Amino acid sequence: MSLLVTPEALSRELESSLPPLLIDLRPVESYCANHLPGAVHLDLWGISLVDTDAAPLKAFLWIIEHLLALRGVTDEVPVVVYDDTSGVRAARAFWFLEFFGHPDTRMLDGGYNAWAGKRLPLTSEAPTPKPTEWTGTRDADILADWRAVKERLGTPDAVIVDTRSDDEYCGIAVRAARGGAVPGAVHLEWTRNLGPDGTFKRPDELRAMYEHAGVTPDREVVTYCQGGYRAAHTYLALRLLGYPRVRNYIGSWREWGDRVDLPIEHPKEP
Repeated sequence: MSLLVTPEALSRELESSLPPLLIDLRPVESYCANHLPGAVHLDLWGISLVDTDAAPLKAFLWIIEHLLALRGVTDEVPVVVYDDTSGVRAARAFWFLEFFGHPDTRMLDGGYNAWAGKRLPLTSEAPTPKPTEWTGTRDADILADWRAVKERLGTPDAVIVDTRSDDEYCGIAVRAARGGAVPGAVHLEWTRNLGPDGTFKRPDELRAMYEHAGVTPDREVVTYCQGGYRAAHTYLALRLLGYPRVRNYIGSWREWGDRVDLPIEHPKEP
């Protein structure tokens, strides 16, 4: 099953007997101005987790699952998520839906901008969401907490990928109690997954980039950023390549950098 859908293909699906549920992850002001016909709005920006110990993690995941159900998510209906481009907001929602076991989740490649660029229909009318009682079947194998990251430090079977900016990775931009990086992490900023038009690069380009950096499909990959947003984007990029073992560290640097008991390093500027 493809994890991306083009504007043209999505336009045809919306006219079918079982159209997908569209979820717009952009800021509310963007949604109110214009959005894809039938799309419901869900802005998860800022709903983040800074402690992946068992109790806060459980509460956080319940909140996200509940918000998705309130927007009408159910296993019986395909879901397509989008934001302005193939961006981190939609990628994070994609990861959540996969974590909760939704069987048919995709991203609109290129997002709203690609749809509007094709002069496909837009509207400012907001449909009323139809809440469900949906609860997913959680896939713990695609989530990493701080303990899972620590256990994988220096192990040859695993590779940790830092998806942040150069300044964050090198500790110049400090966004937690400490700046720096998880020891041994490979640095590939998430923006490198996309072409100039905001769509994902071709699979052969992505594969060459990741394999050149040592991020190969035979290894387990753990992605992180500041709060699990950009990390979810790289999770999706690797899913597009068919990587079988990929985890998103959803606490990411905000948690790791704040915990003075966890090791860090200060890589040199690239």
